Amino acid sequence: MSKNNTVKRTLDLNNPPPLGGEQKVRLAALAALPDHQIDTSDAPFRPGAVWVKAVDFPHAKKLISLRIDEDVIEFFKQAGARYQTRINAVLRSYVNSQQQPK
Repeated sequence: MSKNNTVKRTLDLNNPPPLGGEQKVRLAALAALPDHQIDTSDAPFRPGAVWVKAVDFPHAKKLISLRIDEDVIEFFKQAGARYQTRINAVLRSYVNSQQQPK
């Protein structure tokens, strides 16, 4: 453990941990339901826009002053450090989705 009692764990997506018995039962019950019967009310809002899958690109940056709504800043900050990079990635992805192919 680190000095602040934080434990870091890494999940290997190619080798996930095994599911427990109760998890298997719950997943099987969910898989048996038709889509319209699954309650997704607690799922985060994910608009269908292509640009929601933002990635940061290594472009030259320019320092600016920008006023952003407080709740928007908090949304990005809650995911941890490098929130400005994530904001830039979302903006970059949006710009790319709006540009017409030549």
